[in-house]
Order: sequence, then structure tokens, then C-alpha cells
Amino acid sequence: MANLINLERVSKSYGVRPLLDEVSLGISVGERVGIVGRNGDGKTTLLEVMTGLEEPDSGRVSRTRGIEIGYLHQGDELDDTHSVREAVLAGRADHEWAADPTTRQVVEELLAGVDLDRAVIGLSGGERRRCALAALLLSPHDLVILDEPTNHLDVEAVAWLAAHLVSLPSALIVVTHDRWFLDEVCQTTWEVHDGQVDSYEGGYAAFVLAKAERQRQAAASESRRLNLVRKELAWLRRGPPARTSKPKFRIDAANALIDDVPPPRDRLELQRFAAQRLGKDVIDVEDVDLSRGERKLLDHATWRIGPGDRIGIVGVNGAGKTSLLSLLSGELAPQHGRVRMGRTVALQHLTQALDEIDPAGRVLPTVESIRRVTRTLDGQEISATSMLERFGFTGDRLTARLGDLSGGERRRFQLLKLLLTEPNVLLLDEPTNDLDIDTLNVLEDFLDGWPGTLVVVSHDRYFLERVTDSVWALLGDGQVSMLPRGVDEYLERRAALLARAEAAPISAEAAPISAEAASKSAESASKSAESAQTKARPGSSEDRAARKVLARVEKQLERIAAQEAELHARMEANLTDYALLADVGAQLNALAEEKDVLELEWLEASEVVE
Repeated sequence: MANLINLERVSKSYGVRPLLDEVSLGISVGERVGIVGRNGDGKTTLLEVMTGLEEPDSGRVSRTRGIEIGYLHQGDELDDTHSVREAVLAGRADHEWAADPTTRQVVEELLAGVDLDRAVIGLSGGERRRCALAALLLSPHDLVILDEPTNHLDVEAVAWLAAHLVSLPSALIVVTHDRWFLDEVCQTTWEVHDGQVDSYEGGYAAFVLAKAERQRQAAASESRRLNLVRKELAWLRRGPPARTSKPKFRIDAANALIDDVPPPRDRLELQRFAAQRLGKDVIDVEDVDLSRGERKLLDHATWRIGPGDRIGIVGVNGAGKTSLLSLLSGELAPQHGRVRMGRTVALQHLTQALDEIDPAGRVLPTVESIRRVTRTLDGQEISATSMLERFGFTGDRLTARLGDLSGGERRRFQLLKLLLTEPNVLLLDEPTNDLDIDTLNVLEDFLDGWPGTLVVVSHDRYFLERVTDSVWALLGDGQVSMLPRGVDEYLERRAALLARAEAAPISAEAAPISAEAASKSAESASKSAESAQTKARPGSSEDRAARKVLARVEKQLERIAAQEAELHARMEANLTDYALLADVGAQLNALAEEKDVLELEWLEASEVVE
């Protein structure tokens, strides 16, 4: 295949630090490449050199003549004087853009809840980001370059975006820390590190396996980093089969690395230790109503969080996930019911906002003022300096001014300060924002041995599956619902809800009809009403038969309701028995299907009875 862009021995430095050192690579027609690497190691610089936004210090960059490149920056280039309609749809009216299925799908998925006639200047950061992504996807390109495209997207939108990108004929380069997204979309992975770019065949799973194989062959001496990679391998091999189905190279040697590796965490040991520290009661949500503005988020909801629980929460943007965390932390009071917190709870809440810091303060002294030494579950002591190094603060960054930290560094620093206070309950709201994959691996490794109760809101599907043991969802029904099959079940339920919404009858206001059709419809309705009145005559055989049907169906619905309540109780009492949860989930699905049939039968019979 012909190359669209070629880099030949390209070098680029900022100050005395080389970010690219004689790098040679290319992107071919239709190829999909994911880029990984630590924050600050040169991922964005590589993109800007490839697109011509930055000139290399040396070497040569060649591009196919007339190439059309679509580039989603971490910022955006939207015109504040435009409306959303002008910025994304070039001012087209609804009937024009909605006639095209692809355009309609992009708008419905990425601009849900955004008024097309709103001014760009009034949009939030997340809304601007989604508008910029939508505008890019609606234009044809030979090469699409996306820098952190999943930021501000929920799990459902991330899944849609992955499927959409795979269907595009254009080549793709994507920088992201979302490892599930990398596996779904990418055929090749580039790792940017130490001025070099290493290429691996496949997505993130292939990258981890190939990197472990290279390290094994080279007898790498960095034992701590190798242990992290081995633990990640153990997780990948114990996860869904699809994670290891993509690599095309031999993985026997990589498998040898994990033959003696234990599970990422000893669930029973952590629960035992958590119970000792926390006691039996952690957080109980009892018959709670919670509203934000006119929207009711929880409606008489009851939910118990116990010692050692590791919970992931999913839901569409605006479903109330952040509000739920604020309710659990005590920052938000319910309108009805109560939230009880155990006496031994020491809670910390990582919000999406960056903490205010003293810009003149220094990294290491600030951390040491919180705690000089922290201890792990096995009694190992870790100094503040070692913790900072594990979270990417090395060399001169240990003494850097807090005011000079980048957004990603501030996020890491905020998270580290929170962990050093040694909480036993952690509420994390989008903790993966601005964190690179290496830092995510360190965080996951830390949480593996952390024995407290964990509640995580995240759009990062890989992180959720990696650090939590159960997934719960806000589905818009006012409850917090457990999903035995995790994110897959959430996406299935959301798809079913959307399908039912699309199949709902269109109202008269939404579908105006002609005068002639209206006259015929009225005449038909009149005849149907007369017929129904005849059928529904009290005491008639049809009336008696319909009443028997109603009585029978109502008894069956009561039986189903009792069975559902019993099954939900079994689920809550066996949250760690995944075989049982899967079986109970299947039984609930069967009951739901039976309930749908009975409700339809009840409606048909009720139309006959007066």
C-alpha cells in the first residue's frame, strides 16, 4: 500500500530535551495506528511534525500530494461567533442534514442534548470537544488524526465512536490512554519513548505481549517495570478471549512470563483486611430521592456499599454519576431518605476539578508534609520520593514548582496526595483523565493491593474492568442497577431502550397529516369505538372472557414481581459469585421477556372491558 506520510531520520527537540531522535516511520492508506507513551514524551509533537504544524530540526517529512488531513487537537478551532449548526453542519437546516443517515448518526451520538442553534461561545469544554469531533467526522479525509478523542465521551459514545472509525475508509492515527478503544480500533501501536518510536503489530493487548517478549529476550534489568508488565499480562490473559486473539506473532515465550503470576489481587484477603479496618457498615443509601434542577436522578433508591467492595458506575452523560458520588461523600443531601456512613470510614473523593495549589510550593516538600512514608498491605514501606517516582515525578520534576506543572502532572499530583492520606473509602470521578498509560498501570498496581472500598465513575472501560469487581448503572429509572455482565450488559440495555424509544408511536404534533387522511382516520376511529363499545357490553361473553384474561395475567405478573424481588436479593447477597450472578441475570432476562408478553396481553384484554 502507498504511504500517505513518511518520516525519514526526523529529529525534534525542545530546549535540551530530544523528543524525537532520528525517527523513521510511515502511515499507509487505510492503516489504523494507535500511539501510546508517557505524558511529555512527544506524542503530540510527533503528530504536529507529521502534519506540518511543526518543522523537524533535521530529517525529512514527505506527504502524498493533495492529501486531506483531518486533525482533532486537544484544543479546538471553533469560531465563537458561530452557532453549533454553522460550526458543525455548515448552516444546513434539519431536513437537509437529517436526510443523510451518516450525518444523522454523528449528530445524534455526539451532539445529544446540544441545541444546534446555541452559540459556540456558550458551550462547555466537553460540548466544544464533541462539536469539534463531529465536524471532523462529517468531512471526507485521506487521514484522520485524533488526539485524545474519548475525552468527555461516556462509555456508550466511546463504543459508537470505535465502530464508526473502523468503518471509515480513511487512514487513522489516534493518541489515547483508553486501552479498550486501542484494542477495538487499531491495527498497529506506536510507543513513543526516549526520543524513539517503536512499532508493534496489533492493539493494546498485542503491544503488552510483544513488549514483554522483547523485554524477556533482552533480559531487561528493570525488575519493577517488568513486574508491572507481568501483572498486566496476567490481567489480559485472564480477561475476555478477544484481548489475546489479535496478536499474530508467537506468544509462547510471553505466556511463560505469567505461569507463576498470581491474580492481580487476592479478593478474599483484601476483603478480610478491609473488614478489619472498616467494620461491617460503610455506606448505606436508604429510600433516597435525589434531584438536580427539574431532573429526578434517584427515586426511592436503596443501595448498600460494604467493606472491600470495588464498584464501577456507568451511565450516559447527565445521568447523575457525579451527583451520586457527591451524595455518597456527604457533599450533596438527598431530598428524601438518608445516607448512613459507618463510624470507621475515612473517605476521600477525587473530583474532576483540579485542586487549588500554592504555585510557589515544590513537589517533594508538599508531599512530605502530608506523609514521608506510607505502608502497603504486606507491610512494605514506601518513601514519599519513591511514590513520586512511581507516579512519574523523577529528576528535576521532584523539586519543580507546583505552578509549573502541566495539567496531567497536576492530576497525578492530586491523586497521589489523596492516596497518601491513607483513606479506607475512595470515590474516584473520572480518575483516568489526563493520565498516560504508564501512570494508569502504576495506579492499577497500587489499587490491586489497596484494601479499602472503591467506587469509580469512568468512561475508560478497560480501567473499570481492571480495578473493579462489579458494575452498576444509572439507566434513567431512578435506581442504581447492578449489571452482572458489566459494560457489555449496559450497552445491550441502552441499545434496547433506544430501540423501544424509536419504535414508539409518533404523536400527532410530530407527524401532521393531510385533511383527507385526518377525515378517514376520524371515520375509522369512530367505527372502531362503536365496535369496541359493542364488544365491551357488560355481561357479554366477550366481556367475561376478557375479565378472566385480566385476572389470570395480573396473577402471573404478581408472581413475576415476587420472583424478580427474590432474584435481586440473591444478587445483592452474592456479589462476588460471578457464576451465580450470570445465572441470575439470565433468569431475570427471561422473566423480563415473559413480562413483556403478559403486559401486551393485559393491554389487549383491557381494551375490551368497559
